[in-house]
Amino acid sequence: MVREPRRGTGPRRLGVLGTLVRDTIRHSGARSPVEAWGGIAYALAALDAVLPPGWTLVPLVKVGSDLYGEAAAWLGSLSRVGDPSFVRPVTEANNRVELVYSTPSDRTEFLTGGVPGWTAAELDEVLPTLDALYVNFIAGWELDLEAAHRVRRGFCGPTYADLHSLFMDIDADGRRRPRPLATAEEWARCFETVQMNRDEFALFVGDAGEPWATVLWALAGRAGTIVVTHGAAGVELMTSTTATGPPERHRFPVPNGPAPGDPTGCGDIWGATFFAHTLGGDDLPVAATKASRLARSKLLSSGAEAFRTTLATAGSSASPRTM
Repeated sequence: MVREPRRGTGPRRLGVLGTLVRDTIRHSGARSPVEAWGGIAYALAALDAVLPPGWTLVPLVKVGSDLYGEAAAWLGSLSRVGDPSFVRPVTEANNRVELVYSTPSDRTEFLTGGVPGWTAAELDEVLPTLDALYVNFIAGWELDLEAAHRVRRGFCGPTYADLHSLFMDIDADGRRRPRPLATAEEWARCFETVQMNRDEFALFVGDAGEPWATVLWALAGRAGTIVVTHGAAGVELMTSTTATGPPERHRFPVPNGPAPGDPTGCGDIWGATFFAHTLGGDDLPVAATKASRLARSKLLSSGAEAFRTTLATAGSSASPRTM
């Protein structure tokens, strides 16, 4: 099934699908942990600041009944949300994550809560209302593969997916740990742009004899760009130029170089900002540079609430949409 573009008046609608998490962030040497909104909150905060004119946000977020009131209030504070009708309470406890940093960049994650993902049938209700779709696998089960295939077959607008926690398993005690994903290439073929960090990319290509064969197979599907984030070393963009040759690869360093701070959410902010700027017409190098600049600014704060305060402060001297 190929869906016709949404017809209607008013702003274009960007669906943002992910899980809103209540984080507890513990840094080595810090006196006390930071408790704040995390997960899809970072992407929403960035999009609220940089979404181009003529677009509005449509959060596709299920929230546990124990935190629904607080979550609804936070989401209601975002100025670019045009339709909150797909923010839905569920009976399960909301997802909570404890992040324990052993170094400035290495951490252990513990997950509790059980907010379910979105089914293919639910997407059939949502997709016809959207012009573009951003998906972030925060828990790792926001969509199953059937639902992702529904996006590929039934949605013709621009799509972006951060595959992140698809590469994460969970132990009995809630500890997250990396895992290979046998169907990784199938997932990547369901979206126009897919993002993963360097460790996830290593799991993505696996130990096949020629890793670029995996990349090219994914790029032969819907995917046109694969983004690999390298933390303080910047990002790499891969695009296909021929059916058999190696992908075209571009590296973009972080503007002004590495910086200290809390990296929680930087990858989420990068992807959301990059996608927003491509929706606004920026080419890939310009969008990547702007995304890296905004993600770098996140290092100054912990939690989505503090990040929004940082954006507001920056906005007093320069518009975030130019970042």
